[in-house]
Amino acid sequence: MKNKLKLSYIILVAAALWFIMFSPWTKTHVNFWLTMAISGVILIALSIISGNYFWKNIRFNWRDLFIGLASAGFMWVVFWIGNFCATHLFHFAAPQVSAIYGLKSGSNLIMIALLLFFIIGPAEEIFWRGFVMERLSEKWGTWGGFIAATLVYSAIHIWAFNFILFMAALICGVFWGLLYKYNKNLFTVIISHALWDVMVFVIFPI
Repeated sequence: MKNKLKLSYIILVAAALWFIMFSPWTKTHVNFWLTMAISGVILIALSIISGNYFWKNIRFNWRDLFIGLASAGFMWVVFWIGNFCATHLFHFAAPQVSAIYGLKSGSNLIMIALLLFFIIGPAEEIFWRGFVMERLSEKWGTWGGFIAATLVYSAIHIWAFNFILFMAALICGVFWGLLYKYNKNLFTVIISHALWDVMVFVIFPI
């Protein structure tokens, strides 16, 4: 019960931080990328206080490095296909995709790439898969924890009122959740997420 309450409070903090970053009432008052990076550091710190020794689940090996790199490329292709289909099928898709990329407006691309690769991408995996999914799996089993963590991860993006962003978060949550569930190495999902972030936002925007 104690762990559940701790996790619940920390998830509420995450929801509040995502509200600040994405909601139309607050996002114009903050720098999205810096706020995202700071939020990631805060959530990692809170998870450590609650007993998340995530470094024990980070193991370097060449096989998992290759899986991380290959899965990042695979995810880019999935999103390219998804974007192509969505923008041709739904009239609202293109403006919503443009709104997501509008987050880059006025920010230095090198700074964005560095924050994504070294802080934002790793922080999201350490927190959502390495802490939230692990804790929920302890209570509800591996599949229950995976499903619950994925739904929570997707739900906090709802503050943007952007269906495409919500679906993108859902797809990412499912993919990296499954990758972590079967691979059990945070190193793999960190590489995958961080590299995909840089590819999709900076190097090869969709």
